[in-house]
Amino acid sequence: MTLLDRPGAPRPAAARGGERTTAPRQDGVVLTAGVGALQLEAGGALPEVELSYETWGTLDADASNAVLIQHALTGDTHVAQGHGEEPGWWDALVGPGKPVDTEKYFVVAANMLGGCYGSTGPSSLDPEGVPWGSRFPFVTIRDSVRAEARLADRLGIRRWHAVVGGSMGGARALEWAAMYPDRVRHCVVVAIGGYSTAEQIALAQAQLLAIRQDPAYRGGDYYGGPVPVAGLGLARRIAHISYRSEAELNFRFGRRGQGAENPLEAPGSAAERGRYQVESYLDHQAEKLVGRFDANSYVALTEALMSHDVGRGRGGLQRALAGAKAEFFLASVNSDRLYFPEQSDELARALPGEVPVHSIDAKIGHDGFLTEIGQLGAELRRSVFTL
Repeated sequence: MTLLDRPGAPRPAAARGGERTTAPRQDGVVLTAGVGALQLEAGGALPEVELSYETWGTLDADASNAVLIQHALTGDTHVAQGHGEEPGWWDALVGPGKPVDTEKYFVVAANMLGGCYGSTGPSSLDPEGVPWGSRFPFVTIRDSVRAEARLADRLGIRRWHAVVGGSMGGARALEWAAMYPDRVRHCVVVAIGGYSTAEQIALAQAQLLAIRQDPAYRGGDYYGGPVPVAGLGLARRIAHISYRSEAELNFRFGRRGQGAENPLEAPGSAAERGRYQVESYLDHQAEKLVGRFDANSYVALTEALMSHDVGRGRGGLQRALAGAKAEFFLASVNSDRLYFPEQSDELARALPGEVPVHSIDAKIGHDGFLTEIGQLGAELRRSVFTL
């Protein structure tokens, strides 16, 4: 169990031990499956790992229509609306009649190991019934993919028709293709390259320090007391600047003041001046995240994303992907200043054969992989989702 759930999320239903889950169709309902103890890449282990997940559609008798959708850093399992009223974060892509048609495909979305939406993470209780907190071990993208492979086993899925992800989800999709080449038919990777660059690691470190230097963080052992709202909020502000393009921020906000606030008036100290609109926008983004996300999970998942390097220990990017058997579909966002389009181009060159990079035309920046995913719909129907 975890101490933090998505507000309004349906109550999870737990699967027993290693049994294959055979629950009736429950589109968009959070479920939980135990996948056993997990040895971790960087050392250490986690006992009795659980993964939360949601499904849409019905698995064919031969399990050939299964699709795994991977969420981004602070995303969750709710890819599509399903039976409830809560919209999904990729409703333009997944659902009845959509490119990933849930009347034809069985879609699975799992919360990453270390997360805070039902999967085992820092806010989960250890075997003694105490939150892991600072004792939660370092996990990598590869660790989560190993856990996801066990979930696939529990669901009776030996091979995915497609594994699809954007941003950190794309890193997980890539690792699926590299780690389990016989289990992935199509690999769809959007808005990320084959590894996190020095600049991306630097941006991530600033976010981690913002959280760790909040006095309320207490080294990660803050459960039951004040939570590090200020640190997590600052981390979100830093991240969100990289999620949006300079052009979009300037167009939407410019140098305008927020409502009646005047940035050039300060009754007392400079800290009392009015805000610019863009400052108010970042404040709003921070408030939204701290209301729904655990700071320790933000740290754990950010560390995992910093570790992203498909070529690590495999002789580099090209050699790591030489044995991949999946058909790759790559896409970048033309205004992305977090994961530059050039990184997708580099990834394409490292793959066997000729793999084109499709472009999402979006002024918004990196978040275009979420808001403008519909631009890829026709091509995805033509080359990946052909049923």
